[in-house]
Amino acid sequence: MFPSPQARLVAAGDQEALAGDELTRRVNRVAEALSRLRPGPLFCGMRNNPASVLRYLAAWQTGRPIALLDPDLSAAPLADLVSRFRPVALVGFTHVADGPPAGRGPAPDPHPDLAVLLATSGSTGNPKLVRLSREAVSANAAAIASALSIMPGEIAPTSLPLHYSYGLSVLNSHLAAGATVVLTEAGLLERSFWTHLDEHKCTSLAAVPYQYEMLRRLRFDRAEHPTISTLTQAGGRLNPELVPLFAAQADRFFVMYGQTEATARITVLPPDRLADKPGSAGQAVPGGRLTIDEGEVVFHGPSVMMGYADSAADLARGDDLGGVLRTGDLGRLDDEGFLYITGRLKRIAKIFGVRINLDDVELLLRDTVPVAATSGDDRVTVWAEGLDIAACRNLARRLGAELRLHWSGFDVRPVERLPLLPTGKIDYRTLESRTEAG
Repeated sequence: MFPSPQARLVAAGDQEALAGDELTRRVNRVAEALSRLRPGPLFCGMRNNPASVLRYLAAWQTGRPIALLDPDLSAAPLADLVSRFRPVALVGFTHVADGPPAGRGPAPDPHPDLAVLLATSGSTGNPKLVRLSREAVSANAAAIASALSIMPGEIAPTSLPLHYSYGLSVLNSHLAAGATVVLTEAGLLERSFWTHLDEHKCTSLAAVPYQYEMLRRLRFDRAEHPTISTLTQAGGRLNPELVPLFAAQADRFFVMYGQTEATARITVLPPDRLADKPGSAGQAVPGGRLTIDEGEVVFHGPSVMMGYADSAADLARGDDLGGVLRTGDLGRLDDEGFLYITGRLKRIAKIFGVRINLDDVELLLRDTVPVAATSGDDRVTVWAEGLDIAACRNLARRLGAELRLHWSGFDVRPVERLPLLPTGKIDYRTLESRTEAG
């Protein structure tokens, strides 16, 4: 059952939790309001607060598909999404008023299995929506709760946006397990986040690689937050040097790999295998299975999306993928089924006719400063945080020497700060647009 009757929601700083009959009553009240809307998807600016979570649970209860979007999405890209998907209402957005959108008539009724829509990119570009079924959401929540041994006594803060699949999976897995979620809109750099984490005796913390880099700079010390026993990481490859560092700061440190297209997490590396499986993303979550097809990682399981959607008409479609997801990632499996990600199919560039893996370029320079690599015309552009022109030239020569290519194939540019998506991942789309501009 999702959510479990034991599940609890707590707004950061509040002493009283929403649970049991009171949580049910609050969800029912929102569900009643939603039932008065015509059939169709609801667009929700998904904040890390009770109002957003109650809307999400009410939509789930009433069988209405809900698109969980960045609440700070600017008016123009939101208008594009509204034009393409024709939602019945918009709620919770910073730059657009709540209510039914003006314009076109009703769209085809969404497929009855459709539950959640998530964007494939951040606030830029022209994102598709990922169509997730009720079965996919439930299956992944249960799989994560099982793989991480989440029990009713666990208490997790919302350290990630809830419109991001990793953040949403923290909410879903804890609600499915009958645990507690502390809802906070504060970030890891804000003092109030840590005050509330300690005040509510949170037992776990979920973060992406960039956040772990920040935690290292902040000199995170478990002794200052003694109730934290579990740390989890997903959202990209973590610097290998940080794995033992943070494993020592928790009773349990889980390294994971996932994609929005698989609802959330695909693999989990349990803490007791960190030492003998360095660099691995772990084994498939319960109920899932991995194969490798011509180097590409393929995930099989009930949490695979129904497919993408470009318009309202696509929301009426059934399951296009049949539980099989070609991830676009390159990888290998060892004899125990542990996955090792080796690159990205589309993260390939050519320099003087030689194929270069952009992830390898970043890995080579990880010991210097934060960098991001994008492809250009017969060159690789490397964006280096906080360097001057002379240092950038030296990096280009180093890359040329290590990859045995002329250094002129590497355009290393200084940038004050690497642009990030709301999820904490590098915003490659923005960097690519800068590459094209010049």
